[in-house]
Amino acid sequence: MTTKSLSGPAAIAALPRNRLLGEFSLWSADLANMERDLKRIDPFVDLHHIDVADARFTPGFLFFPDLVARIAMLTAKPIHVHLMVEAEIVEEQTRQFIEAGADLVSVHAENGEAGLRAARLARALGVEAGVVLRLETPVAAVKPFLSQVAFVTLLGTSIGVKGQSLSDQAGPRLIEARALMRKAGRENEIILAADGGIRHETVPRLRAAGAETVVLGSLAFGDPALAQRMAWLHGLEIAA
Repeated sequence: MTTKSLSGPAAIAALPRNRLLGEFSLWSADLANMERDLKRIDPFVDLHHIDVADARFTPGFLFFPDLVARIAMLTAKPIHVHLMVEAEIVEEQTRQFIEAGADLVSVHAENGEAGLRAARLARALGVEAGVVLRLETPVAAVKPFLSQVAFVTLLGTSIGVKGQSLSDQAGPRLIEARALMRKAGRENEIILAADGGIRHETVPRLRAAGAETVVLGSLAFGDPALAQRMAWLHGLEIAA
C-alpha cells in the first residue's frame, strides 16, 4: 500500500503551474495488468484520470468505486475521477468515488443543477470539484460552476469513443473558457484541461490555446520512451 503525503485540495494545489501537466487516462492502461501498468507510468504522472461511465450518458460502462479504491492504494499521485453519468445519480456517484479515494471529482455541466449540487458536495466532503463540457455544449455553460471548481475540462472529441480526431473547435473553445475564467476572477485558481484527440501534433496546438493539462491515453501508455515524451510535453510553452 502506498501512503499519500497530500490528498484532496492540498494535492491539487501542489500541482505545478509553470508547465503543461501530464494527466494519464487509465482507460488506456492494460486493464488486465493494471497494477503493472500503474507502476510503469506512475513516476511520470502528474495526476491519474479515471473515466466513469454509466452507459446512458455515454455509450458504455467504465470503472467503478471498488476498482478506484484499489488504484488509490497503489499510487501517491492525485486521482481525478471524471463522472460521465446521468444527473439523477451524479450526487451519489460523487460521494461513492470520494469514499473510494478520489482527490478531484469532475461532473458535467450538462447535469445542470444536479451537477452544481455534486460539485458543492465534493467540496463539503473535502475534495476538489471540476466541471466538464461535451464538445457540442456551449462554453458559456461553465459559468455557474466557476465559483465552485478547481478544474475546467473541455472535450475535443465526441464523448466516450476512442480514436477520434481533434475537433477544429477545440482550440477556440479553450480560449473562450479561459476568457470566462478571467472574467470570473479565477483564471489563476482553475486549471484548464483538454481531453480527447490528444496526439503528438495536437498537443502543441492545445497548449498554445491555453490548456494547462492534457489527458493522455495511448500517447503515454503506448510510448516506450515515456521519459522523453514527458520531457517534450513539459517543455511546451503556452501562448502569451
